[in-house]
Amino acid sequence: MNQENLSIVLVGLMGSGKTTIGRLLARRIGLPFYDSDHEVERRTGVKVATIFDVEGEAGFRVREAATIAELLGSPGSIIATGGGAVLRPENRAAMKARAWVVYLDVPVRQLYERTRHDPNRPLLRVPDPLKRLEELRAERDPLYRDVADFILDGARYHSGAAVNRISKEWERRSEK
Repeated sequence: MNQENLSIVLVGLMGSGKTTIGRLLARRIGLPFYDSDHEVERRTGVKVATIFDVEGEAGFRVREAATIAELLGSPGSIIATGGGAVLRPENRAAMKARAWVVYLDVPVRQLYERTRHDPNRPLLRVPDPLKRLEELRAERDPLYRDVADFILDGARYHSGAAVNRISKEWERRSEK
C-alpha cells in the first residue's frame, strides 16, 4: 500500500489520548487532523452526549460510521476515532483498507483517572464508571488489536514521547 495515500487512524478507549496525540502527530508529520467525534458534532450542531440522549448509542454509531467513511475517503490525514468506532465491522474494514491504524493501549485505571470528572462521556454516566471502563476494555480490546497495524503501550509514554514513537514507526514503514 502506498503510504502517501494512507491516513493514520488512532483507536483506543476514551481517555487514551487519541485527540491530544493526534493533534501533535498531525503537526509533526504535516497532515490535517480530524477528530471523528468533533466532526459529528460540527455536522449536527450538537454535542455527542446530546445525540446519545436523543438517538441513543445506535443513532450515534450510524452518524459516526458515515463521518469516518467520509474522512477516510480523503487520504492523507490523521484521524482520532471515538472509542467505540471499532464496534461496527464496516468501520474496521474501512480502517484496514485505507489507513495505518495505531492502537493507544492504556490501562483502565489510568483511563478512569483521566475521564472520571468529564461530563461529556455518556457511556460513563453509570454508578460505577471504573467497572464500565473494564467492561468496555474487555469488549473492545480484541477489536482494537484486530484492526491495529501498530500498538503503543500508552502506560509507558506521555503524549510527546508517544508522538515521537509513532512518527518513528511511521517513518520506518515508509522506508520499506
